[in-house]
Amino acid sequence: MTDTLLRIDASARRDGSISRDLTDKVIDRLAPVQTITRDLAHGLPLLDEAWVGANFTPADQRTPDQAEKLALSDTLVAEIKSADTLVIGVPIYNFGVPAALKAWVDQVARAGVTFKYTENGPQGLLSGKRAILVVASGGTEAGSEIDFATNYMRHVLGFIGIKDVSVVTADRLMVDAEVAISKANAQVEALAA
Repeated sequence: MTDTLLRIDASARRDGSISRDLTDKVIDRLAPVQTITRDLAHGLPLLDEAWVGANFTPADQRTPDQAEKLALSDTLVAEIKSADTLVIGVPIYNFGVPAALKAWVDQVARAGVTFKYTENGPQGLLSGKRAILVVASGGTEAGSEIDFATNYMRHVLGFIGIKDVSVVTADRLMVDAEVAISKANAQVEALAA
């Protein structure tokens, strides 16, 4: 059992979304005490010059406008910090992650907040957490040379310190949905609670 779980849904579809359905099953399997849900279907703001300026201004020197510009990012980071486990629905759109999920990554990958630079390279600051990626694709085989979503998400999570990453895949759904979903369900059942 997981104490607190952060669920992130990135599918633009609410009805008929395989990644959302499988994420439900993963959460049922883990039986968290508390679940925080972040649905990215309506998107997140993209980084702009004002956000970057605010982010690189020391916290104690930020103006009220700069603090407001970073408020959503601070909330998203706090959600990760409060979670023991992240379950992220990752539909593969055009070989990569949905734009909304990339926007989430941009909001949470913050120097000095979720990672820091050291003389030995970047070091993630959110260690001790577990992540489960729930990957769904129509035609892209997960882990293949044309899957730019799964390894990207593994890398990003590792970059911020989350190295314990499992993957549940329902890939090539347009080729054989029954086999893909059956395989994914077996992977869910094999997850340690």
